[in-house]
Amino acid sequence: MSAVGARWALGGYRWAGLALYPLLIPYLAVRAAKGKEEHPRRRERFGYAREQRPAGPLVWFHAASVGETVAVIPLIREVRNRGIGVILTTGTVTSAAVVAERLGDSVIHQYVPLDLKPAVGRFLDHWKPDLAIIAESEIWPMTILELGARRMPQVLVNGRLSDRSFESWSRRPSLAEALFENLSHVVAQSDVDAERFVKLGARPVSVSGNLKFDAVAPPHDEAVLAHYRAQTEGRAVWAAVSTFEGEEAIAMDVHQALKQRLPILTMIIPRHPDRCDAIEKMARKRGLSVARRSSNATITPDTDLLIGDTIGEMGLYLNLTEIAFVGRSLTKAGGQNPMEPAALHCAVLSGPNVKNFRDAYQQLLKNGGARMVRDGDTLTKAVGHLLFNEEVRHSMMAASFRTLDDMRGALSRTLAAIEPFLHPLVLKAGLAASEQDHFSGYG
Repeated sequence: MSAVGARWALGGYRWAGLALYPLLIPYLAVRAAKGKEEHPRRRERFGYAREQRPAGPLVWFHAASVGETVAVIPLIREVRNRGIGVILTTGTVTSAAVVAERLGDSVIHQYVPLDLKPAVGRFLDHWKPDLAIIAESEIWPMTILELGARRMPQVLVNGRLSDRSFESWSRRPSLAEALFENLSHVVAQSDVDAERFVKLGARPVSVSGNLKFDAVAPPHDEAVLAHYRAQTEGRAVWAAVSTFEGEEAIAMDVHQALKQRLPILTMIIPRHPDRCDAIEKMARKRGLSVARRSSNATITPDTDLLIGDTIGEMGLYLNLTEIAFVGRSLTKAGGQNPMEPAALHCAVLSGPNVKNFRDAYQQLLKNGGARMVRDGDTLTKAVGHLLFNEEVRHSMMAASFRTLDDMRGALSRTLAAIEPFLHPLVLKAGLAASEQDHFSGYG
């Protein structure tokens, strides 16, 4: 595609968005009815704000979902510690809950505007961010172009391009360059990602490592943990976390096979909690006894499954076990982040489809902190082997945490990369504070 063709394509994208704009109101209403949007906050998706812009410099952070949100939280805290205001946008209800739980009122949260010129323009007109920091692979053409047209610096942090995304952009190099040339800096997760961004026209590009490895271990409530530990005492406990459709059935197969050999409790924590009703129904059809965390049900010696259907409690579930199978790796391609279990000293098991976290798994496997399984049978053997061999299990647990510790450092490297953008805002915030103190002295 030529440069002229790229301009035509972006113009077509803009006009298509305008044509679809009226149809998005009922679309969001349907999503709200399914619990995928907060009904009272749907106007935010069209760029309308719920509150006034705070005085002083303001950085706009965007993180699509829970994983990206958790990854940038330490970076957001560093920016706030410099006296700079933050508005954080996310795209899901679950990520909004994580923001409320972990950041509270230290930031302004708003749902990300739809990538349509009226919505993005309305958002930028109101908030007037001094800097936009986008996490991972959120490449929204209209947002990037609108920021570029307003000469607002935009930085992509924890940048990643999957094999599929890179192949797709590579087929449209002029279009890619027309977008990526608007980015002021790309801080990529790996050398491979950095090379891909450069090939697509991004400049400058640096490498930080993965911010998800620097994120602190997921929090938990000590009283709740003690409560559940008392209820599970004397039982073998393992967890299947961040599971996708098909993997819960496999976890139940594992449980039923091992139940014949030892008292076992299986925890299933799906990636999307709205699937928990279907998971419970499936379990009960198999004759399994189910407790759900949201109902605070008691775990008795007869309980087979604990379904983790709450948001923000991964720390609780992972502290209750020493073995974690990480989902989206047997029945879906890509995998999920294995470093949350590693941060809480879990032995990590996974299917082979982990290309989204290729570097992390390579290091875990190399150090002995993770094992790959092919299917339900090999997962059953792996879980059973670890449950019956304490020395092997503890060796894997130590190796997984050691691997995580060795891979940290992305936060400091990211801060160094964005410091040229933050420094003027720190000065601006300091001047504003000085002026406020000066005038308050005359009060």
